[in-house]
Amino acid sequence: MVNLTLLFLTLALCVASTVQRQLKLEEDINVHQNLEQQQDPSIVHYQPEQVHLAFGENVLDIVVTWNTRDNTNESICEYGIDSINEQSAKASQGPTGFVDGGAQKAIQYIHRVTLANLQANTTYRYHCGSQLGWSAVYWFHTTFNHSNWSPSLAIYGDMGVVNAASLPALQRETQLGMYDAILHVGDFAYDMCNENGEVGDEFMRQVETIAAYVPYMVCVGNHEEKYNFSHYVNRFSMPGGTDNLFYSFNLGPVHFIGFSTEVYYFTQFGIKPIVMQYDWLERDLIEATKPENRAQRPWIITYGHRPMYCSNDNGDDCANHETVVRKGLPGLNFFGLEPLFYKYGVDVELWAHEHCYERMWPMYNYTMYNGSLAEPYVNPGAPVHIISGAAGNHEGREPFFKEMPPWSAFHSQDFGYLRLKAHNASHLYFEQVSDDQGGAIIDSFWVIKEKHGPYAA
Repeated sequence: MVNLTLLFLTLALCVASTVQRQLKLEEDINVHQNLEQQQDPSIVHYQPEQVHLAFGENVLDIVVTWNTRDNTNESICEYGIDSINEQSAKASQGPTGFVDGGAQKAIQYIHRVTLANLQANTTYRYHCGSQLGWSAVYWFHTTFNHSNWSPSLAIYGDMGVVNAASLPALQRETQLGMYDAILHVGDFAYDMCNENGEVGDEFMRQVETIAAYVPYMVCVGNHEEKYNFSHYVNRFSMPGGTDNLFYSFNLGPVHFIGFSTEVYYFTQFGIKPIVMQYDWLERDLIEATKPENRAQRPWIITYGHRPMYCSNDNGDDCANHETVVRKGLPGLNFFGLEPLFYKYGVDVELWAHEHCYERMWPMYNYTMYNGSLAEPYVNPGAPVHIISGAAGNHEGREPFFKEMPPWSAFHSQDFGYLRLKAHNASHLYFEQVSDDQGGAIIDSFWVIKEKHGPYAA
């Protein structure tokens, strides 16, 4: 009965929140239109920009998202294997108006089109737009929709418009076909809302050279908080219909879970997001760990912005013993994620936020559970935590403690990004690339598991 009451209360709050958001959007659009009437009405901006891809409800559905400054009233994507005009997909309701929360109430229109039921392991060419203007021609290569293959990903967080150190290498490597997907683990642009959203526009134009060619999967960071995360919620298109805040997808032998650490820190928006996400995470993990599902995709990898652990001497929460994400709400210890992830046998936890790279020994509750002294990542007894938040920004690098804790295995202040190759059901390979050292691999290691599942109590 308590759970049913909580469900009804949550649904009621969701409906109220949706109505309130819609009323706010209509108010902002009216303000924008009043300001627009004072400008030259003859100038129109129908050309698509900021094109980016994401996985849809399965990996053979690709969602194409782009922006126009003015309303074209339709959203079309033409695509094909040999020619871009072999097939056409259209958004049923056209573009959605998005109004920035700044003083100018700048409006733009977000276009989303799903290319459904694509052929596996196939290169498609596409362009997007409307009869009023078209983008350049781009391409993407679809993955397989089964577990018996080896995907490659680039993983990083904290990349801004200024000093985007990893951007050139990521652009080149993506267009060379090195990656099947990208994980951007929070903090975009610094900040997307700045200068009435123009900084966000510039960031999305810059990453178009990556994200128009490969699914760009994201999670929210603290720098997206302004206007209740509205830029993040509106600009991206993740699966699941949860405002991009939490979702999962399967890629090769891995079940990936993206989630928001920010619900634990921006509690002025209420505790409802914490409750909803925690409930969703547990349901998703229950499904992923059913014997038939874990046999198909044995690896479970999570990614969220703020780490549970870090060795940075900067006062951030992850340097505290009782991290909020790890332990839950202060004083209550409700909705902590470390016990949840341990219970369901999460293999690897990816983080950012700290402008550094840090690899930790397998760990739970500040206790190391190495597989063995000689081979710590072979059959480890706890999740492996990795921080890669050094893709480049204007805030600079993070300092480390003078005396590093025993559970920190490797750390570096170099700007760079992480690569993952999921070889098969038993072997994952990670390597950290240093931009400071011209693309040198400064750390690499294997995680090897003969058996996946809950850890021993």
